[in-house]
Amino acid sequence: MGDGRNNMANSLLVTCAILGVNVHIVAPNALHPSDEVQQIAKGFAKKSGAEILITDDLDKGLKGSNIVYTDVWVSMGETNWEQRIKELMPYQVNMAALEKTGTPDDQLIFMHCLPAFHNADTEYGKEIQAKYGITEMEVTDEVFTSKYAVQFKEAENRMHSIKAMMAATLGNLFIPKV
Repeated sequence: MGDGRNNMANSLLVTCAILGVNVHIVAPNALHPSDEVQQIAKGFAKKSGAEILITDDLDKGLKGSNIVYTDVWVSMGETNWEQRIKELMPYQVNMAALEKTGTPDDQLIFMHCLPAFHNADTEYGKEIQAKYGITEMEVTDEVFTSKYAVQFKEAENRMHSIKAMMAATLGNLFIPKV
């Protein structure tokens, strides 16, 4: 939810399509994944049975979702933060957005690949607050610290996944016998 053109949205769209996992990209029309990425994902989805929905409609896009995933709205090097924030504010992950899923509490998860702008406690957060008058950007602090949030488990698992990929690709690893 948010910027559907960024690397996380593209990676999740294609990977979910490969694995047969239904995926909804909820973003303003101007920030939908490129046609090329959409065609790649649709090709994989046709084989795997995954359903893909790319929409700017929050109600339609969030309905029935078990996982709501977002990423930072403005990447390093981008200059027009004010326009991007204005464009994406309706796509902020907040409790109202989570409620639109209609998913039972024990089956709903919020994920973020980090870092997240969810409050003004950091130096960068304070700078954004001073410059743009907001304390929360892509996710509210209420969601970020809620029972639905698993972003720190996600970050920990990333480390183990990277180790596994390194082990699988380096080959001939020394594994001590116990």
